[in-house]
Amino acid sequence: MRISHLLLCSLFIFFVLYAPQPLLGLFATQFSVTPANAGSLMTATMLPLAVAPLVYGLLLAKQNPLLILRYAMYMLALSCIVFTKAPSFELLLLLRFIQGLILPAALTAMTTFVSSTYKADRLQQNMTLYIGSTIAGGYFGRVLAAVFTDLWNWQSFYYVIAIGLVLLAVTLPNNHQQNTKQVLSPLNYLKQLATAQILTLYGAVFCMFFCFAALLNYLPFILQNTFLITNTRDIGFVYSGYLIGALASIFTPWLLTRSRSSWHLLCAVFSLYCAAIVLLMNSQLVVFLFAFTVFCAAMFMIHATAAPLANKISNAPPSVTNGGYVSFYYSGGALGSFLPGLVYQHYGHVAFMAVLLLVCLCGLALVLSGYLAGKKTTLG
Repeated sequence: MRISHLLLCSLFIFFVLYAPQPLLGLFATQFSVTPANAGSLMTATMLPLAVAPLVYGLLLAKQNPLLILRYAMYMLALSCIVFTKAPSFELLLLLRFIQGLILPAALTAMTTFVSSTYKADRLQQNMTLYIGSTIAGGYFGRVLAAVFTDLWNWQSFYYVIAIGLVLLAVTLPNNHQQNTKQVLSPLNYLKQLATAQILTLYGAVFCMFFCFAALLNYLPFILQNTFLITNTRDIGFVYSGYLIGALASIFTPWLLTRSRSSWHLLCAVFSLYCAAIVLLMNSQLVVFLFAFTVFCAAMFMIHATAAPLANKISNAPPSVTNGGYVSFYYSGGALGSFLPGLVYQHYGHVAFMAVLLLVCLCGLALVLSGYLAGKKTTLG
């Protein structure tokens, strides 16, 4: 299977995950719900994403990941069609929850394919390309959903997603070499993840995505209430700062060659992440947009560094390591997509950012402790 085909699959799968985000204000108005309740459309998807990847990782230790990916894409396509017909907000929530059960099978299958097919520098390069595709999928999923809504209706983009998923799934090969190693029990696999370094790295990833999911989820409401931007197309294009993250993540391998270790780079970028959150407290639009761009770039650099590092320091199979990574990643997303919204509703923009800063500082502390725990091995 060509890596380009996998990247296209990743692009459309992330369309499914993030297309509702710029439309949360529209859903809140259409179904007469509060911002926090509208934000629960993302929470409903990320809750199963927080648990299911680890389970799927254990299953994929002995299954063909491309076969799992194909069936997951068919089911996602069907869910998109049904989503457009939902008559109530409660049914939208249920469908988003079902998508959350399907998505981790696809995500874990893709990362497992990359981790088991490529090694050393090729692993870093292709994992970075994969992460770049998730960034592009998140960006274009949000922007195109907003543009299609402005030009036609919000349902139209979901038809495009469904058609793309089916076409890509049909053309997936089925010739991936399956795992021939001895299959251990789930408990033995999980024990391989129970090391100080891998758990602190997972914890830092949790904090990273908590902050990111929170800001991206409530960005439409911040733009409406603080900066008086109400048009869905304008809100969609504000996400353009997100695309800078794709460029930043592509340069991550180059930055790693100039850093003493991956842990050093993570410490530096987490510090930049914290600084961006401080700037996001500003009520001037130009400063906010600049800080948002830096924030996105820092997040994806952390992601592009942490994902390959997890595979390097873990003794577990790639499917289990990546399943654990995705579980912690979306656990942060599930909480971040809802809890800070309650703070925003009651206390406003600045208090919302202060909560994110506190969580981000916890992530920085975890990275520092992870570096100290494995100092001898990470520095050779």
